[in-house]
Amino acid sequence: MASGFDDYNGAPDPRGATAWMGTRPGMNDTDILALFRASGALLEGHFRLSSGLHSTGYLQCALVLANPTDATALGAALAARVRQWRPTVVLSPALGGIVIGHEVARGLGVRALFAERQDGVLTLRRGFTLEPQDRVLVVEDVVTTAGSTRETIEVARRAGAQVVGACSIVDRSGGTHGLASYAALLQMSLPTYAEVDCPLCAQGVPVTKPGSRTTK
Repeated sequence: MASGFDDYNGAPDPRGATAWMGTRPGMNDTDILALFRASGALLEGHFRLSSGLHSTGYLQCALVLANPTDATALGAALAARVRQWRPTVVLSPALGGIVIGHEVARGLGVRALFAERQDGVLTLRRGFTLEPQDRVLVVEDVVTTAGSTRETIEVARRAGAQVVGACSIVDRSGGTHGLASYAALLQMSLPTYAEVDCPLCAQGVPVTKPGSRTTK
């Protein structure tokens, strides 16, 4: 089911991304994919995603974002795509969304907050607060099912804030995320399977959980 928003408008070079991209204000799909490959962040194997789905491919954004220059370039590119929504604060789910959320906020010139789990529930902690006048942009590294994106949206809404949209570096949902106001730098479809339908499980291939979130 579609999830709407409160205000819907339509081994790398140590110098980082700008060493090979130049200083262009935008980044296209080829740029982003090349950056993932150069960083060793495009992995092949048998993975259990944060959504609980299994996949033969995994995008380890932490390897790209480990280089501050690359992180800043990606954040600036995402900020350029969402600026028209006029966000006043960025909210990201911990752990994967924290770095890119901070860099998008830097590009927009707004605050960067994150939500984290307490007793299994995503919530604001560490003195972070949102007000009714806040226009919240939810920022993630990768969106697959958009489950954590929706959870983060609900965190903002429970605080009484207005959610204007969401964005991520990579959209690997194949267009099934159902988010109304959403932007991504890279559209990438990698096969996903429910555990009971996973061909690698059927072959007895060991599964790896590479992300930061524990799944059942």
